[in-house]
Amino acid sequence: AFSLFVKAKEVPAASRCPGGGEGVRWRCCRQAFEELPGIHRHVALHHSGDVGRQAGLGAGPAEAGGSPAGGPAPAGSEARPSGHSCSNPEISWALPDTSHVSHDDLTSQVGEVLLYYCYCEVKDPEKLCAWQKALCQHLHLTGKVRVASEGINGTVGGSKVATSLYIKVMLSQPLFKNILCQEDFKSSAGGAHCFPDLRVGVFKEIVPMGIDPKIVSYKETGIHLSPQEFHREVEQYLSQASQGQSDTILLDCRNFYESKIGHFQGCLAPDIRKFSYFPSYVDENLELFKDKRVLMYCTGGIRCERGSAYLRSKAVCREVYQLKGGIHKYLEEFPDGFYRGKLFVFDDRYAICSNEDIISACRYCGVLWDQYKLCSSQHCRQLVLTCPSCCSKGLTACCPVCQEKELKVTSRASEQTLKEECECTRRRSRVPIENVSPRMLDTGK
Repeated sequence: AFSLFVKAKEVPAASRCPGGGEGVRWRCCRQAFEELPGIHRHVALHHSGDVGRQAGLGAGPAEAGGSPAGGPAPAGSEARPSGHSCSNPEISWALPDTSHVSHDDLTSQVGEVLLYYCYCEVKDPEKLCAWQKALCQHLHLTGKVRVASEGINGTVGGSKVATSLYIKVMLSQPLFKNILCQEDFKSSAGGAHCFPDLRVGVFKEIVPMGIDPKIVSYKETGIHLSPQEFHREVEQYLSQASQGQSDTILLDCRNFYESKIGHFQGCLAPDIRKFSYFPSYVDENLELFKDKRVLMYCTGGIRCERGSAYLRSKAVCREVYQLKGGIHKYLEEFPDGFYRGKLFVFDDRYAICSNEDIISACRYCGVLWDQYKLCSSQHCRQLVLTCPSCCSKGLTACCPVCQEKELKVTSRASEQTLKEECECTRRRSRVPIENVSPRMLDTGK
């Protein structure tokens, strides 16, 4: 349902009209729209000033049965998408006024990247998705936004003027009122260039754990700890572990390539490739968590919301805690704290730095190195740590299989699609079973 009364006219799906064609269902401003998201985006971009107005003061000329272009629509011509409630006030179509901002300021390459999420009940994810896409396009933002019935999860980049306006509008969105706040937005130096494009979509989960949100809900999450509280807990854990007295597990619930270049001291970092493997990892290692206090952390906090809920659902841990705001917020408070190395991010930067420690090594020569590149094989999406010296020797693939494949591809005159066979993936267990002695856990290894 529209949050404003749109003077767009619904026409029969089989009708033919200028600029439209068979299947067109909506027309407005001399444009034809076949899908609901299309008319949604149009309204958000061009008629946002009508939000909150009463019927009869709406978005502009109606067509296909309305008045001539430019004239007021006759009373009663307002149409709303079928199958939606028109009494849902949750989602506002408002877009920020950018008339006072220069185009250069709005599109400046010097900016930042925002990371945020908000768990809440969304009755119409499609509408939220359409508004979110219109908002990002309006502000020239790039990035990725996931929308679901359980909330929204986004990371977007743009100028500081654009990101500031984005935060302001998000906080004023009625759907997020009293849930999302300023401190929920994590920022780092970057901009629109950090992402190849803008991708906004509707999914079943806002973070892909692979478990139906109705079965394991974010409402059953662990106890949130502020960065200061988490810091004290880690400090106590490391002190007790050094004396062999700890009953705590410091759990990194990110993927192996993230923890490889940066993690908390003394953590347990599962060797998993995807967060959707995390539930299976817990299932296969339940004995490890029995009667333990678990301190969980991830990049921005969102994976801990569902991950801690899943761990709690197994009823084996004594207590489950999680770092509120994730590593991002912790590093703002403690850049030289117990987290060492780089923080992996899911954009073209791959990592951001808060301290000078390098804890990973070149895949080929073993020299300290923590700057990821994509495997040079065009059919592989694995990340590889290869230092400049090894790169200059042509060692740019993630494994020998990909290195050989790349040589074969570049030696061929004609392009040929090859099936991906990555040694890195084939040799790694999908779900590792930890063979960790109590003594090793106690010493934080």
